[in-house]
Amino acid sequence: MLGQNKIAKKPVMALMGEFSAGKSTLANLLLGEGRSPVKVTATQLPPVWFSAGEGQSYAVDLQGEHTPVALDDLESVSVADTSHIRIFMQSEILEIMDIIDMPGNSDPNMSPEVWQRALHQADGVIWCTHATQAWRQSEAAVWDDLPIELHQNSLLLLTRFDKILNDTDRARVLRRVKSETDGLFRGVFPVSLIQAMGAGDDIDAWNASGAE
Repeated sequence: MLGQNKIAKKPVMALMGEFSAGKSTLANLLLGEGRSPVKVTATQLPPVWFSAGEGQSYAVDLQGEHTPVALDDLESVSVADTSHIRIFMQSEILEIMDIIDMPGNSDPNMSPEVWQRALHQADGVIWCTHATQAWRQSEAAVWDDLPIELHQNSLLLLTRFDKILNDTDRARVLRRVKSETDGLFRGVFPVSLIQAMGAGDDIDAWNASGAE
């Protein structure tokens, strides 16, 4: 069969959203609790690309050159001169897709160019928006500038959904966001990432968190 021997490329998903929207927690949840080696704040790092494997981590500069970098020395990587950091690790999720953890796009201390450099590598986006301030105008403006082909492969997560305390307000927020983002994402999902991280083997708690 034509293409039978061709190795399929894993999809690459970018984790995006404004500063403190839950991207780091989502990365830890996807990779496995406590597995992410990234311990420094988003303002100190360019995009971090996670792939399955055991290879040496490295930084890719703006000319495409690779420089080895130790995981305990990531803060030494220059944000201004780096396209992204590539990290290899063992994780079930990385067997089916690569993950790029992007800096917060609303950080006033970081130029949008920093996350834009790696965005063309992504096949889709998981966008985190804080449920109590869901889908701000600043978020919508950034999304409008992204390639339209990402829309059908992207998800919108309403993080910290547990901070909305009653069902009426939850339904209202979810209804508004779905209306305002109609056609912009493949799906919109409310989730409490902290509850999901603490669910452990409790299936009911996992399902209640929205992570499933």
